[in-house]
Amino acid sequence: MTDTQKWQLLALTVVLSALLYLLAPVLTPFAAAALFAYLGDPLVDRLETWRLSRTAAVAVVFGLMTLAVVGIVLLLIPMLQKQIVHFGERFPVYLAWFETVALPWLEQQTGFDLDRLQVGNLLGMAKQYWQQAGSAAATVFGGLSRSGMAVLEFIANLTLIPVVTFYLLRDWDGMVARIRELLPRAIEPTVVRLANESDAVLGSFLRGQVSVMLALGAIYTLGLSLIGIDLALLIGMIAGLVSFVPYLGVIVGFGAGLIAALVQHGDLLHVLLVAGVFGFGQIIEGFVLTPWLVGDKIGMHPVAVIFAIMAGGQLFGFLGVLLALPVAAVIMVVLRWLHERYTESSLYGAAERAVEDAVIHEVAQAAPVDSAPAEVESIVTTQNGPTPPATTGA
Repeated sequence: MTDTQKWQLLALTVVLSALLYLLAPVLTPFAAAALFAYLGDPLVDRLETWRLSRTAAVAVVFGLMTLAVVGIVLLLIPMLQKQIVHFGERFPVYLAWFETVALPWLEQQTGFDLDRLQVGNLLGMAKQYWQQAGSAAATVFGGLSRSGMAVLEFIANLTLIPVVTFYLLRDWDGMVARIRELLPRAIEPTVVRLANESDAVLGSFLRGQVSVMLALGAIYTLGLSLIGIDLALLIGMIAGLVSFVPYLGVIVGFGAGLIAALVQHGDLLHVLLVAGVFGFGQIIEGFVLTPWLVGDKIGMHPVAVIFAIMAGGQLFGFLGVLLALPVAAVIMVVLRWLHERYTESSLYGAAERAVEDAVIHEVAQAAPVDSAPAEVESIVTTQNGPTPPATTGA
């Protein structure tokens, strides 16, 4: 690739980035639809191997995705709402337990004076922050109520997502092929290789790790429900959703379940049952879910996931949140490729070391067994200089 082509490619990248930033509010439903299409395309391809047409396979997958979304909206969200309301009603009980049981125990174990953590102080701070948040929320909702166009725009974007998802699913393979045809021939092999590796990284997270998160959430919720924890769904879903960070899900879930068991039942049996639920979940994750759903693919580091989502939301809003994981996957793959190129470059010295190793190997293979070490030592001495004599202590 010539210098002119490199500058043209850089200019094109800058222009596309500027357009992405300017059109972020408009592109949000298209980005969400592209994410759904990316998740559903492998299943569509598999259905095509069963001699279904592309349109029929897309219709089946689209119907399954629609049923899943409708089921979440109609079943899971109302149940979570009930759990949140129940937690709000029981919140004074949790505060009383914190003041009468937890604080005295902590003071006894640590020897510190924890008067600043008394419920009255906590309620005072919470009331102060709640008033500030309430005034801000009133301003926001007041603006929304005065702007009917914002509500209409939200509804239009919401209805646009399934329509765009269907057409993207139907034409996904064709669009990928056309994009590949538009690539400059000089960089086409490298871009295709990096795209395939990015797809493997992103797919291992979205199709693998997300499935593990949902499965763990279901296991924790079912287990806590069976042992009689009222907030089982709320605790289980939170623990499952943050389980992409190693050990964070089990720490958060077990801590919340422990407090719920102590406040609700107050006996050692339910504490042990909560520990058993999360221990069982960890065993299932380590021996069944992760090997089956994720395998040995190189996924995305949890720190990279958290930073990508936060940075994307800060830079591009909700569109940045949707594009954060794909962009982070591409960046990780490009960084690995740059590291590979560096270790093969003359700056790193890989070529000279490879020639030296090859010469030593050839001499070791060609020389007789008794004289091979001497020949190899002679070559190494010639290339690296004589070895200084060993010194002995007095």
